[in-house]
Amino acid sequence: MNEILKIENLSKNFAKKSLFQSKTEIVTASDNVSFSLKENEILAIAGQSGSGKSTIARLILRAIEPDSGKIFFEGDQVSDNSSGLKKLRMQCQMVYQDPYDSINPRMKIFDIINEPLEIHSVGTKESRKKMVFNALQQVKLEPTKDIAKKYPHMLSGGQRQRVVIARALVVKPKIIIADEPVSMLDVSIRAEILEIMSEIQKNNKISFIYITHDLATAKYFASRILILYKGKIVEIGNVKDVLTKPKHPYTKALIDAISEPDPQNLYKEKKIDWQIDR
Repeated sequence: MNEILKIENLSKNFAKKSLFQSKTEIVTASDNVSFSLKENEILAIAGQSGSGKSTIARLILRAIEPDSGKIFFEGDQVSDNSSGLKKLRMQCQMVYQDPYDSINPRMKIFDIINEPLEIHSVGTKESRKKMVFNALQQVKLEPTKDIAKKYPHMLSGGQRQRVVIARALVVKPKIIIADEPVSMLDVSIRAEILEIMSEIQKNNKISFIYITHDLATAKYFASRILILYKGKIVEIGNVKDVLTKPKHPYTKALIDAISEPDPQNLYKEKKIDWQIDR
């Protein structure tokens, strides 16, 4: 498989000033991070809260500027005001963690999903309408015409997250970055959302970066995993190899922290193994 995204030596520090101290502390969110994403691949970026996972997603999309490092999309370096940056922002879409805050509550569902098409001047008014309904069907929000007329507050949390996925999907991106897409959802619907994303990935041949602190969902959804600790990559490889034969103590600690559930019974119907084989 060809590389679609390449990250080289990406670094980002933030200055953090304590309320009770005059001294400014430098926090390293990304420390010389390098990795690549192949076409039609699902790469999980895993680590505890504060490890730098979401910062890397924001750096890739240039929502924040890196202190150093390079980003390549389809072989072209992405920099400020470059044609590659506009191309990346259309072809690399984001699914955020919170389905309540990531969509405009004053807009109807149709307009929310249609918005990226209008921003990027994709198609005619009639073709955009078809694309919106097709995206709604792919995330299994039916009847699509009824859903399209509703406002976000009229939908459940799981339905809202499907709307967020549909909005990312509608422009036919080559990469979707999903930042903790199921962590704020009820346990009972997490498997459904992961199944929808898996189906979308296969049907559309989209590369995914799946950001998570949950190694069990990473094992189910991803093919390769990158473990982050304090902004630094401590382990990377095939997801099953890393999770069954971890080499770094931090990876072992993350695996040991996985709860041994009751939830396993909840997901038996979906045939998802929520435990890590040891």
